Amino acid sequence: MENSDERNEQLPFSPNPNSADDDEIDEQEDEEEEEEEEDDGHDDVVSHEPYNRNNRSSLSSLREQRSKLETLSRRLASELVPIRVHDVLIRGNTKTKDWVIEAELKLLQDAATVQELISASEIALAKLRSLEIFESTELTLQAGPPELPHTANVVVDVVETANKVSGEFGVYTKPSTSSWTAEGGLKYKNLLGYGDLWDASLAYGGSQATEVSVGVFAPRLKGLLTPLVARLSMLSQDWQEFSSYKEQLLGLSLGLISTRHHDLVYTLGWRTLTDPLQMSSRSIRRQLGHGLLSSLKYTFKIDRRNSPIRPTKGYAFLSTTHFGGLTPDHRSLRFLRQEFDVRCAIPFGFYNTALNLGISAGAVFPWGHDFMNKPSPLPERFYLGGDFSPVCTLGGPITLWGFKTRGLGPTEPRRRGRDEIIDDNDDSSKWDFIGGDVAVTAFADLSFDLPVRWLRNHGIHGHLFAGAGNTAKLTQNEYKRFSPRKFLESFRTSVGCGFVVPTKLFRLEGNFYYVLKQDEHDRGKTGFRFSFSAPS
Repeated sequence: MENSDERNEQLPFSPNPNSADDDEIDEQEDEEEEEEEEDDGHDDVVSHEPYNRNNRSSLSSLREQRSKLETLSRRLASELVPIRVHDVLIRGNTKTKDWVIEAELKLLQDAATVQELISASEIALAKLRSLEIFESTELTLQAGPPELPHTANVVVDVVETANKVSGEFGVYTKPSTSSWTAEGGLKYKNLLGYGDLWDASLAYGGSQATEVSVGVFAPRLKGLLTPLVARLSMLSQDWQEFSSYKEQLLGLSLGLISTRHHDLVYTLGWRTLTDPLQMSSRSIRRQLGHGLLSSLKYTFKIDRRNSPIRPTKGYAFLSTTHFGGLTPDHRSLRFLRQEFDVRCAIPFGFYNTALNLGISAGAVFPWGHDFMNKPSPLPERFYLGGDFSPVCTLGGPITLWGFKTRGLGPTEPRRRGRDEIIDDNDDSSKWDFIGGDVAVTAFADLSFDLPVRWLRNHGIHGHLFAGAGNTAKLTQNEYKRFSPRKFLESFRTSVGCGFVVPTKLFRLEGNFYYVLKQDEHDRGKTGFRFSFSAPS
């Protein structure tokens, strides 16, 4: 007992504070006092002096621990208590490698005070739980060796999950491909003991998009500073309604860097564009066939908003650089695409009112010999439209309220037969939207609580909004006819109002849209519609 007491004195807190709760101590004191009273009443029959001495010793020890906890609480509130981690002990992992767990505990080694150690312990536990391979995780702080004062040992107890297979199903929005997709997937956890997650998924978006993929995610591998992320996928998208072509992409993506703010992905794929109906416009027919996609995509993201679903304060910034053409093959798609996204939420201080402002811009160019005379790759161009909320969507210039998906921008007439071109005065559905090389969108959204308490308690709120945007061609010498003034004057604009039902996964909106300005062949429509938007 003397050894144990000495070691506890070197650590400014109990080795396991949870076992020394004040209420438990009080209860034990009361019980022991009652037992002492009963024992005193029977002194004339049996002698209990050794038993009472033990009770008094136990009670004294509990009171001493309670006093130490009170002293520690006062010290933590008034000053920084120095300490350092001497050793980390891991128990309970039968398959998971020790270094996988140790990698999530690095913050503990940097702690120099008790306050920092407690904070680092909370973060470490959250990281271990995020691996999704443990049923439970516990972290205990114990006193270090007697000869090393102001030190602590960290004991981590884990229980690996017994059910390694899991499945999930959900409905999500994808502004860049279709209005919604139904996705299902299976996961197998910790196959190799590296904290690895293997998954297979299927995404179906009606008649427009289908994706089948398998992938692996390993958070820690020896010799690698970032997680290993690899995915093999086959994507099929049907754009015949808007642009008279179908796209198929079979490819492999490999995550090279993945941190909180930075993401670098290499993609190698084989892309095929087809026109089954043989009605595509001239610009699209010239890009039909096969192409090799070998590209690097770098994303820098900062999101300091208080909520991705309904932000009422903070800001966000996104920059995406996509460089294609990393192979010498003449079929390699050579392009440089750059996007910027800025968001800002300004609180007003009453009725939870906030003004969200945002602007997005992007440009894409081919590169190589005589690049300005060449067209940019068709799938890499900018297509605006879709009733998706830009409030929670970060992904470049995509959304514009009141317009259908790919519902505005440069167009070309489709052909009726092999050689016949339709009249320019035909309905807008007879035109192909061929996308732009430069695009800009902006919006303002004023959100506020509704006067009904039940609606406020469930987060349902109203909003007023306005949006504007435009896209134009610059390649194939179109830049010679480009005028910034005309580009701004031809901005499409829309306004509206509605209500928002936020959930953990998406925003459900019921909005009335009023299109203020659109061009002849645009697909903007005034009216009331529902939409789903997921944060990105």
